[in-house]
Amino acid sequence: MGSLDGKVVLITGTAGGQGRVASQVFAREGAKVVGCDIQVEANKETVELVRSAGGEMTGIAPIDLTDPEQARQVVDEAAAAYDGLDVIYNNAALPRFGPMPDFSIEDWRATITGELDMPFFVSKYAWPHLVRRGGGVIINVASMAGMIAGEVPPMIAHSAANAGIIGMTRQLALEGARHGIRAVTISPGPVLTPASDRDLGDNQAARDAITRKTILKRFARPEEIVELAAFLASDRAAYITGANYAVDGGATAW
Repeated sequence: MGSLDGKVVLITGTAGGQGRVASQVFAREGAKVVGCDIQVEANKETVELVRSAGGEMTGIAPIDLTDPEQARQVVDEAAAAYDGLDVIYNNAALPRFGPMPDFSIEDWRATITGELDMPFFVSKYAWPHLVRRGGGVIINVASMAGMIAGEVPPMIAHSAANAGIIGMTRQLALEGARHGIRAVTISPGPVLTPASDRDLGDNQAARDAITRKTILKRFARPEEIVELAAFLASDRAAYITGANYAVDGGATAW
């Protein structure tokens, strides 16, 4: 018997990385998963991985969550797939990086849209579904960049967007309590996904620069973030709302 038996979970950004692992972990715990992404084939692979392991998952792709109408569409389709929604896991993000003053207005706006607008759109359109369900959980993935500054890579917009996610989640918790809706933030430190591992290649200097701020001096594995999310989504975490969990190898501790 899993900790999420019977719960319907919408996870954004499931074509790879943390979203793919989240789909597998949540399905393992008994959830009915709806995963969405802009990448069609990779999202299909995630669905196949979940189903081959005995889990239940529906995929929706391509979907562009920077478009509020497409965000509304995916939420409504997710609710229709299993007759309701219990958990929203806002995992998808599209950040851009660069230093001031060279960071362009276009990059700024793209990052705010790609990191802050998307969880707002999805949460907004999911809200009435959660209310009709008698409550639920919204999990927003932010970053330690919303709590502390970082040198590598330079992250002016990334920091601002993720600080916004943390603040937005507190307000969602406050407004949601009367409806039985909990809202929590997870703020990871550097996470090594297959894509980031490929991009970094054998550049050890870059890897060391990214992990230098952490106490543990290493990247997180996706499952080290996702296992916490699965707990927070479960009824075992029923007294937790409005909180921000830094899963950052100790980076915000010094």
